[in-house]
Amino acid sequence: MIVIDCLQGSDAWRTARLGIPTASQFGRLITPKTRKPSASADGYLRDLVAEWLLGVPLDDATSQWMERGAEIEAEARSTYSLIRDLAVLQVGFCLRDDGKVGCSPDGLVGEDGGLEIKVPSAAIHTGYLLEPDSLADEYRCQVQGSLYVTGRAWWDLLSFNPVLPPVLVRCDPDKEFIAVLAEIVDNFVARLEAAKAKLAPKEDGDGD
Repeated sequence: MIVIDCLQGSDAWRTARLGIPTASQFGRLITPKTRKPSASADGYLRDLVAEWLLGVPLDDATSQWMERGAEIEAEARSTYSLIRDLAVLQVGFCLRDDGKVGCSPDGLVGEDGGLEIKVPSAAIHTGYLLEPDSLADEYRCQVQGSLYVTGRAWWDLLSFNPVLPPVLVRCDPDKEFIAVLAEIVDNFVARLEAAKAKLAPKEDGDGD
């Protein structure tokens, strides 16, 4: 795993992710119930190639980040540390060893774990309180993808609301799912690289 030390939401973070498939979008590559390639993969490929060509992200990642609320997330991280009695290391962007796939954890925990924080609406959070397993199901691709990218042994998924009880689910690697995911991701990366090569600006002297 390669760790890029930067502030999530910053320009450096946005640049590090540019044109790279990330775990938060793995749901666009694989359908978790069937474990088959998703029909939305082509659209994701076009998005990544476009932002690579433009040199800027297509999505407004910073605005989404601000909407989550840095203060609420900090409170959620502190709550997690109290519940688990574990320190959380904030990191910027994590890359697979070859640098072609990444994820942005909300924290790395010790030598073995990771953390993903969600701050949903009160109604959605209440749904997770009623059915905690639905939280892991909802973010299965992202969490298993983060485990795949980082090689960590477990990942904690926290749904947080400042006035309601937290929902915390420990997710272990699903080796069969990750094996299928890895194959699909590798095939997608190969297609992505081919598309970039096809549209790469020609250097002076190339061509006729």
